[in-house]
Amino acid sequence: MLRAVDETGSTNADMLALAAAGEPEGLWLRADRQSAGRGRMGRDWQSPTGNFYGSTLVRLMPGDPEAATLALVAAVAVHEVLSAFAPQVPFRIKWPNDVMVEGAKISGILLERTGDSVVVGMGVNLAFHPEGLPRAVTSLAGLEAPVPSPDVFQVELADAFARWLRRWRSEGLAVLRAAWVERAHPVGTALSVNAPDGSITEGLFDGLGSDGALRLRLADGSVRAIHAGDIFLI
Repeated sequence: MLRAVDETGSTNADMLALAAAGEPEGLWLRADRQSAGRGRMGRDWQSPTGNFYGSTLVRLMPGDPEAATLALVAAVAVHEVLSAFAPQVPFRIKWPNDVMVEGAKISGILLERTGDSVVVGMGVNLAFHPEGLPRAVTSLAGLEAPVPSPDVFQVELADAFARWLRRWRSEGLAVLRAAWVERAHPVGTALSVNAPDGSITEGLFDGLGSDGALRLRLADGSVRAIHAGDIFLI
């Protein structure tokens, strides 16, 4: 069930309304442009025509893994589709769900929950990426890689997300954790974590915990579980 509109404020906001109206799991909504796109931590997400901006709906079922781990499902699906279109590009996932290319962000994912529904919003820089941001960003075009149209990208992403969602449900979180780690920056990568309380902690990437939390190995050898925060490669 794939839908598309020319312009909207936010596909996530629209999908939250559709969830409340009883739309089923598996619905996708894509917009050519967003006037009020947003990312994690309330950041604006610039939305020029030519990139992918879309959201899908998941209805939680008894026995599902924790809803927050749908971020792993989305990240693995986006990574898989980007890699299929541009196999020569070294895409890597950064916790929890950013897809990066040599430190520059090419995709972001935002989960929002209402009741038993989770809206998974995904933005992917295909044809353009913003300039002048305080963090590095890129796009397929900026990498001189093949650039699919947003509608073609939507078809492939919907298929990949559905396959990984089925595995998340039927095989459990361990399978998704393994797939995520395989596509992430290597264990031992130096990271800086900006916590919601403003504190900053540095350490080494040590994989994911059983609940999907980031494992950060500190200088004293201890390992801290990170459940929220901004992660930066050092």
